[in-house]
Amino acid sequence: MAVRGVVGIFLLSALPLLCLELRRGFPDLGIKDLILLCGRIFLLLALLTLIISVTTSWLNSFKSSKVYLKEEEEEKNEQRQKLVRKNQQEAQSEKGDEDLALENESQASFETSNRKAANRRNLPKLSTKVSPTEVSPPAEQPVRKKVPDLPEEPSETAEDVVTVALRCPRGRVLRRRFFKSCSSQVLLDWMMNIGYHTSLYSLSTSFPRIPLEVEGGCSLQDMGITVDTVLIVEEKEPSS
Repeated sequence: MAVRGVVGIFLLSALPLLCLELRRGFPDLGIKDLILLCGRIFLLLALLTLIISVTTSWLNSFKSSKVYLKEEEEEKNEQRQKLVRKNQQEAQSEKGDEDLALENESQASFETSNRKAANRRNLPKLSTKVSPTEVSPPAEQPVRKKVPDLPEEPSETAEDVVTVALRCPRGRVLRRRFFKSCSSQVLLDWMMNIGYHTSLYSLSTSFPRIPLEVEGGCSLQDMGITVDTVLIVEEKEPSS
């Protein structure tokens, strides 16, 4: 295609020269004039070829540099995206490790608090009327009951639903929704599910601080829990 273009340009450029010479007349054309005419034509052809080659090389270099810059920019964008994905994965893994550590720590704290409370209740007391070597028999340990299952938590849009919050001894606050018609026993079952045994811990209202008397035959509505309520989980006083 480039050769055809060069030939076409050559013919177009040589046409005016031929017309000019033809106007002078054929009898005046000699061998010398024909040689000069051919030389001019070949010189013009060489000049046009040089211009076309330089222009083509310049255009090719410009296109190649543009393509190189585009590839370099795409490579930088790809590297940037990989770095962002890597940072996101590291952040997610660190967050998962922190959540697992917090969960393990909270579980260990529950077990430790229950163990300490049981130990305080089961410590033998020395009698003032007997020798130091004679101690009272240890108190009976509470019977470990099976943790009951809780009813399914209702949705936020359900009717006759109340939200109950439990404030634990270590400051943690747990919330759960119940139907007002549920038995008040579900409060004790919930407390046992989160690790606080009913033989060691009790429930009381937040203000005023009054122990909550839970009866199996009463519903939450019968006990006066008709709006969102906060209850306190307290450790029972050891019996003498």
